[in-house]
Amino acid sequence: MLKSLRGRIIFIAVILGICGYYIYANGLKLGLDLQGGMHLVVEIDDPDGTLTDEARADAIDRAETVLRTRIDELGVEEPLIQKVGSDRIIVELAGISDENQAKDVIRRAAFLEFKLVRSWVDLAPDLPRIDRVIVATLGADSLSSLGRDVQAPTSSIEELLFGAASEEGDSAAAEEGGAEAGEDAAVDADGEQVAQDDASEAAEDDSAVLSPFTALLNQGSEDGVYLVAEEDVEAAELFLSIPEVQRAMPRDVSLQWGMDPVGLTGRIYRQLYVLNEDAFITGQMLENAVSARDQQFNTPQVQFELSRRGGRRFAEVTGQNVGEFLAIVLDGEVVSAPVIRDRIGARGQIELGGSTLQEASDLALVLRAGALPAPLRIMEERTVGPSLGQDSVDQGRIAGMIGLVLVVLIMCTYYRVAGILSVFALGVYVVLVLGGLAMFGATLTVPGIAGLILSVGMAVDANVLIFERIREELGSGRAVRTAVEDGFGNALSAIVDANLTTLITALILFQFGTGPVRGFAVTLSIGILASFFTALYVTRSFFFMYLSRKRATDPISI
Repeated sequence: MLKSLRGRIIFIAVILGICGYYIYANGLKLGLDLQGGMHLVVEIDDPDGTLTDEARADAIDRAETVLRTRIDELGVEEPLIQKVGSDRIIVELAGISDENQAKDVIRRAAFLEFKLVRSWVDLAPDLPRIDRVIVATLGADSLSSLGRDVQAPTSSIEELLFGAASEEGDSAAAEEGGAEAGEDAAVDADGEQVAQDDASEAAEDDSAVLSPFTALLNQGSEDGVYLVAEEDVEAAELFLSIPEVQRAMPRDVSLQWGMDPVGLTGRIYRQLYVLNEDAFITGQMLENAVSARDQQFNTPQVQFELSRRGGRRFAEVTGQNVGEFLAIVLDGEVVSAPVIRDRIGARGQIELGGSTLQEASDLALVLRAGALPAPLRIMEERTVGPSLGQDSVDQGRIAGMIGLVLVVLIMCTYYRVAGILSVFALGVYVVLVLGGLAMFGATLTVPGIAGLILSVGMAVDANVLIFERIREELGSGRAVRTAVEDGFGNALSAIVDANLTTLITALILFQFGTGPVRGFAVTLSIGILASFFTALYVTRSFFFMYLSRKRATDPISI
C-alpha cells in the first residue's frame, strides 16, 4: 500500500495529522533562555565545619538525587540539575510559575518522625531542676527583668536577660509603673487595692526569677501539651537552647513546638509537646505520600503509606497505646497529634488544618522524595525575565525565517519545478520536526533552534544530492521516470552515510552533554530523522504526483 501513489498520500496525510495534533495539544515547551525562569546555586550548609571532605561529597551526591526527584515531581520541564565542584549544585528551572514554592521545595529538609506524647507528670519532677539550672547559668539579676518586660517590643530577650537595656528604658518603665500606681490609687482611695496589686506583682516577679521556665508554661486541655504565650516563645526557646538545660532534661523526654499557633481566650499561644526522645518510625520507612481533602471537614491532608516493615512496627506501637496521643513531627515541629483510637497499619494520614491544598501537595512531594542529607543554602539566585526570553525567541524566529526564505529562493531558482517540489517537502519536514518535539515533550532552546536550522540545511542537502543524480541520469538520455527512480536510488547511500554520522554525533552530545547542549542534540536528532524521511519518501511521492499528470515523453524542468 505504501508504494502506490494513493497509499503514499494517505500515509503522509496521517503523519501530518498526528504531528499537527501533538503541536495543537501539547504545544512547544520553551527552555530557560526562551521563556525565562530561575537559576539557583545551592551548597551544603555546614557553618560549624563538622563535615569531612568525604562526608561532604557523599552529602552533595545524595542531595543531587533528592533534588532531581523533587523537581521532576514539581512538573518543571527539562530542569538542569548539575554538580559544580565538591559542594555546590546548579539548578535551572524554566518557566517556573511560583518561585517561592520552588525554593521551599528545594531547601526543605522534610525529616518525618512519629513519636508518642508523654504526660505532664513525666516532666514535672524535673522542672525545678531545670529552673535552678537556668538561674545558676544566667543569674538572678539577669532574670529579674523577665515577666511583663518580656513583652516589650523595643527590647530583645537577650538584652533583657543579660542587662543590655538602656537606662532610658529603665526610667521609662519606672514612669509607667508610677502611672499605673496613680491610676490604682484613684480607683481605691483607702490604698487596699494598691497593696493587693503590689503584692500580686511582686509574687509574679519572684516566680519569674525563681522559676523562669516553669512560669512560662500553661497546661493545655490535652495531657502532655503545654501552652506558651506567643510573646514568651522567644524566652522559652532561649532557655531550652542552653546546653546545661538540655543536659538537665530527662533522658527519654524531648520538648518540641507545635507547627501552628493557637488562639485561646483572646491570646495567641504556641503548643509545647512533651514527647518521647526517640521516634519509633521515621520517614525512611515511608513508601508513598499523596495530598487529599478530608471529605467531612474539607481540610487538606497528606495520606501516607509505610513499607511492610514500617507497617508492622506502626501497628505494634499503636496497638499497645490505644487512647494515647501520637505526634507527627516534621523537621522538628509537631504537625499534628491525633489520639490513637485503634490499631493502625501501614496506611495513615497527616491532618493539615491550617494549610492549603497546595501546601499539602508540596509536603507530600517532599516526603516522597525523601529527606535531604544536610541542609542546603541558596548561594546565588537569578531570575531570567520574560523580556530576555522574548528577545531570544524573536531573534531565533527572524534567523529561521531568513534561512528558510533564502533556501526557498535558491532551490526554486536553480532547480525550478524540482525545487518547488522540494520546498513543499521542506514544509512537511518542518511540521514533522515541530510535531516530534511536541510528541516527546522536548524543550526548545536557543541552541535547539540552531539545531533546527542546521537540520533544515541537511534536508536541503539531501535534495540537492538527489536532483544532481537525476540530472546525470537525464543527461545520459534516460527517460524521465527512469531517471527519477535511478536518481533516488543512487543518492541513497550518500544520504544514509551523511545522516547516520550526524545522528551518531547528536546521540553522543545528548548522552554526555548537559542543558543547552542536550537541547541542541534532541532537536538535531529529530531533524535528521525527519529530513531522511522527507528526502527519500515525501519528495519522491511529490515527484510521482507530478509525473502522474505528464506523459512519459514530456521533459521535466530540473
